[in-house]
Amino acid sequence: MQDVESLPIALPDGVDYEEYVIGTYLVSFPKAIPVPQLAPALAIEQSTGTWVPVPGETPEVRRKHVAKVIGVYEVPDYEWMVPPEVGERRYIIQVAFPEINFGEQIPMLLTTVVGNISMAGRLKVLDIRFPKKYVAGFQGPKFGIPGIRKLLGVQGRPLLNNMIKPCTGYPPEVGVELFRAAALGGCDIIKDDELLANASFCQIEARVKLYMEAERQVYEETGEHTLYTVNVTDEVPKVFENARRAVELGCNAIMVNYLATGFPVLRTLAEDPAINVPILAHMDVAGALYAAEWHGISSHLVMGKLPRLAGADIEVFPAPYGKAPVLPEKFQRVAQNLTFPLYQLKPTFPMPSGGITPKMVPQVMRDLGPDIVIGSGGGIHAHPQGPVAGAKAFRQAIQATMEGRSLEDAAKEYPELKVALETWVDPFGKGLGM
Repeated sequence: MQDVESLPIALPDGVDYEEYVIGTYLVSFPKAIPVPQLAPALAIEQSTGTWVPVPGETPEVRRKHVAKVIGVYEVPDYEWMVPPEVGERRYIIQVAFPEINFGEQIPMLLTTVVGNISMAGRLKVLDIRFPKKYVAGFQGPKFGIPGIRKLLGVQGRPLLNNMIKPCTGYPPEVGVELFRAAALGGCDIIKDDELLANASFCQIEARVKLYMEAERQVYEETGEHTLYTVNVTDEVPKVFENARRAVELGCNAIMVNYLATGFPVLRTLAEDPAINVPILAHMDVAGALYAAEWHGISSHLVMGKLPRLAGADIEVFPAPYGKAPVLPEKFQRVAQNLTFPLYQLKPTFPMPSGGITPKMVPQVMRDLGPDIVIGSGGGIHAHPQGPVAGAKAFRQAIQATMEGRSLEDAAKEYPELKVALETWVDPFGKGLGM
C-alpha cells in the first residue's frame, strides 16, 4: 500500500491546519511545462529534499517534515483541451508547510515559503495563512490602535501625523522649529523622515532632547500631546542602542525602517520591555518585494500582516490618491491585514501617506474609516501660510468630514483649509473631485 502520508501532495481536507502554514502562489509557465507535476517538486525543494533523491530523505522524515501541495488550480479552468493559441498556462497553487520546520519566527518562515522558489520564474506569493500556534509565538503590537489612542487621549477621530520636511540635511535646531510648528497646528504624531536617522549633523540624542522639550511646551499651550517617533534605524546592535538611549532621554515613540533592518529587528524592539513606547514601522524598500506582477510577495503581507506580527504599532504605506501608483483595492487590503481580527494580536494603526493633502481626507476616511493615522509631509510644511496653518487645515478637514460637512462648506469657516484647497486642487492628476 502506498505511504500517502510521506507524499508531497494531499487533499485540502487532509492536512491539520493547526500544524501547517499555507502558502498561496500565482504562477505562469509555458504550456509545455507540466505545472501539476512540477508543484510537488517545489514543495520538496522547500522542505525535505532537493532536485534528486538523497538517502537521508526517508519516509519517516517526509511524514513529519515534507511540504504538501494541497491545490493546483488553473485559470481559466481548462477541462478537455488547451486551446492551441495558448502559450502560457496560469495557476493558483497552495502548499502546506509543516510549522515544525521553522517555528515561530519570520526569517525561516520566509526562507521556507518564499526561499529558492522565488527564483523559479513567474511565481508570486499571494498570501500566507498562519495557524494559531504560530501567531501565539509573537507578541505583536505592544500598544496598537487602542494603546496609542489611550496615550494621546484621542478617541473616535483619525490621528494626524507629520513627516518633518525637508527629509534630511538640517541640524536639530532647525528641526525642532519645524516640529514645534507642526505640533502647534494639531499634529498628534510627528515622525522623522525615513532618510534621517542618527546622522552626524543631526544626532538622535540632540533631536530627542530638543523635540521633547518642545512637545512639553506645546502641550502646556494647547492641552494636546504629540508623539515623536524618532528614527532609530541603524546596523545591529546600534539600532537597539539608539532605541534604548532615546527612551532613556524621554522619547515617547520610535520608528524603524523595518524592511531595511529586517523583521527580527522590529520584533526585538517591540518585545524589549525597556522600549516601552509605540513603534512606527516605515515601509521603504517594500516596492522591491511586492511591486512586480509575477514576482515577489503581495503588498498586504509585506506592509500588513508581517509587520503587524513583528510588532508594529503604526505602519506607513502608500495611498492611491497621493504620489504612489497603488490600486485602491490593494491599499484597502493592506489596511485590513493591519486591523482585522488576527488571533490574539492587537490591531496596528494604518498610516496612509505619500503626497496626501487636506482635499484627500474625505476619501481616505471613506476608504478606511476613522481608525487611521493620516500622514502628510509636504502637505503641511508647504502650506502657503506655514506649517502651523498646514496642520490646522488637516485637522479642519478631519473635523468637517467627521461632522458630515463638505470641505468646500467648511472652508468658508476655516481660512487655513480654504488656502489648502486652493493650493492643491489635484496635485497628481488623479481626479480628486471631492
